[in-house]
Amino acid sequence: MDEAHQAIAPTYNLILDVLTESGTQTPLLGLTATPGRSWNDVDEDERLAKFFDESKVSLEVDGYHNPVRYLIDEGYLADTEFVQLQYTAGSELSLQELRELEDSLDIPPHVIGALAADEQRNLLILSVAEAMCGRHNRTIVFAATKDHAIVLATVLRARGYWSYAVTGETPAAERARIISTFRTASDEPRVIVNYGVLTTGFDAPQTSAAVIARPTKSLVLFSQMVGRATRGEKAGGNRRAEVATVVDTRLPGFCNMAEAFDNWEDVW
Repeated sequence: MDEAHQAIAPTYNLILDVLTESGTQTPLLGLTATPGRSWNDVDEDERLAKFFDESKVSLEVDGYHNPVRYLIDEGYLADTEFVQLQYTAGSELSLQELRELEDSLDIPPHVIGALAADEQRNLLILSVAEAMCGRHNRTIVFAATKDHAIVLATVLRARGYWSYAVTGETPAAERARIISTFRTASDEPRVIVNYGVLTTGFDAPQTSAAVIARPTKSLVLFSQMVGRATRGEKAGGNRRAEVATVVDTRLPGFCNMAEAFDNWEDVW
């Protein structure tokens, strides 16, 4: 099973129970780069570990403390420069909002919406995206909301860049056209601004840059966003890549892949 962190989700769990029910002698192998379910829900992570009998096999290579470094050296992952863009919103969070952040599994929509409307934050995102267009042919920007994606793509296009928004509401034919053009070989810098789609199952290995402007407490989602730009040459991608993450200093969440990689070790 690919994307095995989904194994305990109700739909997947039902199918897997049927396929591996007692007496069928059917083995189950789960593959994932993120062997956990959440950033702060240990119970969910433990459920996943128990589903696989707490049996996790990691890549171990002599001379390497971290398998990621081995995969970079061998060309399966791009050698990626990670940049953190520290940003502090002008308005303080209320006590109620802070409680919501603490109790919820992800950042509440109204908090995300306020960030999406923050002009200074948007100027930072646009500035970084434009700079990446000078260094990379294919860039993907992860926006905070659907409207945020449309605004960012429209501004970049008005400034002369090939740039389009892809969201869950983009008509299928238009989405296919945008993605096809994005994938087509060209030295022209091209930018897709995405919200809600293209985190999994999106194959554009020439993408070598990403701007993560969508804050999240979901480590799985964060890792998947990073993964859109970090495929190495042996996997049809690039030798080098660049990932810039907007770090909203008043919000919880992940912004560091080294931290993310080791996050679930204690539940396995």
